Amino acid sequence: GELAGALRDEGKRAESVVVDLANESSVVAACAQVLGEHGTPWALVNNAGLQDRQAFLECSADDWDRMHNVNARGAFLMTREIARAMVAAGEGGRVVNIISAALRGSIVKGLAAYAGSKGALQGLSQASAFELAEHGITVNTVLPGGVATPGAINATGPAPEGPATRPVPLGLCEPRDIAAAVLFFASPAASRITNQAVAVDGGFSIS
Repeated sequence: GELAGALRDEGKRAESVVVDLANESSVVAACAQVLGEHGTPWALVNNAGLQDRQAFLECSADDWDRMHNVNARGAFLMTREIARAMVAAGEGGRVVNIISAALRGSIVKGLAAYAGSKGALQGLSQASAFELAEHGITVNTVLPGGVATPGAINATGPAPEGPATRPVPLGLCEPRDIAAAVLFFASPAASRITNQAVAVDGGFSIS
């Protein structure tokens, strides 16, 4: 709500809807509210996620489930609800899932549950891209490297230790760098692109 208010103060159009991604009823109700007030959206970006760290040998089933309920199950529910509306509208659409460069080696200790949930989202991306292609709906993924977001800065758990802490050629990413990749996948320029992934990670792979 605070961010939407700040955008409105700048003369932009923005609204917020409260949703608990771990609760199916909340997701269904929030999507119905958006659809009722604004019609079928052109694009869905599954960006919300938890990223707290737990040492692998100390990670509990509750830790694992909490991470998956938001990062993977929540994205599944959002995609299902919005894609149903997109299919009914018959005008195509875009889904962009935010995964993680951790799946390509940019990892630190404590990410077992997090990386597992993002791996599940990667699998969902492929399966949904296949089933939604016939409806003109594309599904693509962005894999961010290190980004100085409040969630990353305030993440709990052991101190980061591993390959993701090394300097990368192009430096630490900013949120707008990730947004640029999302915007491309949502644009007309990407109308023939689906089931693809782009890492926005400052050049981690060549570091």
